[in-house]
Amino acid sequence: MAAIPFPPVLPTGRSYSPGRYAQSEFQSLNGATTILRLGSQRHESELSLDFDNITDDNAALILASYDAQNIGDNWVQFDASNGTAGASAQLAAYLGETITGLRWRYADPPQVRSVFPGRSSVTVKMRGYLDS
Repeated sequence: MAAIPFPPVLPTGRSYSPGRYAQSEFQSLNGATTILRLGSQRHESELSLDFDNITDDNAALILASYDAQNIGDNWVQFDASNGTAGASAQLAAYLGETITGLRWRYADPPQVRSVFPGRSSVTVKMRGYLDS
């Protein structure tokens, strides 16, 4: 069980969802709603990274990262040289999940599209898990 650094490939686009807090909602017969918070930490954050028109060698580095994360119980770690590049320090803390301690894992295998010989575009979807 170890952190696998994401390859030093800069994304051309990204989207992030901070996840949810565990809670249950109860509605009484008169319509009043009670929300019971079941934890104090978020879970299931989502991060989607787009890498447009990168070299095939960089695409292969991303695929190797996917394989390395899936060997054992590893997780992916982002920093300013890859997934959080270009973000302010405050936003980078969310994108890297250093605030919550969630661990990034691939939600799906990376999707690779050939652009032309030697160039590809890759989409990576990550999910943040709260390990116990």
